[in-house]
Amino acid sequence: MRGVTSAAVAEAEADPTEPSAGVPEEELLESLMDTGLYSMGAYFSDQHPELVEEVIDWSEAIEEQGLRGYADANDLTVEECFETLLTGLAVRYYKAVAP
Repeated sequence: MRGVTSAAVAEAEADPTEPSAGVPEEELLESLMDTGLYSMGAYFSDQHPELVEEVIDWSEAIEEQGLRGYADANDLTVEECFETLLTGLAVRYYKAVAP
C-alpha cells in the first residue's frame, strides 16, 4: 500500500456507527443543506411533488443502464438523460438530508 498513510487506513476501517470526533452533528447537517445539490433537490421537490418518485426511478434506471444506454433505449439525448440523472440524485440527496 504505497502512498497510503496509517491515518487513512484507520479512517477507512473506522466503524461508521460510531460518532466521529469531527464537526458537531447540527453543524454538519446545516453545511449539507447549504449546497447547490440540496437546493436543486428542494426546488424540484417543492415545485413537482407528484414527480419525485418518478424522477428517482428514472435516475436509478439511468445509473443501471448508463447515460448512453438509457438514451438509446428511450430515444433521448445523452444531455436529457444527464439532467434527469442529476435531478434524481439531487432529490435523493435532499430527501436524505432534509429535517
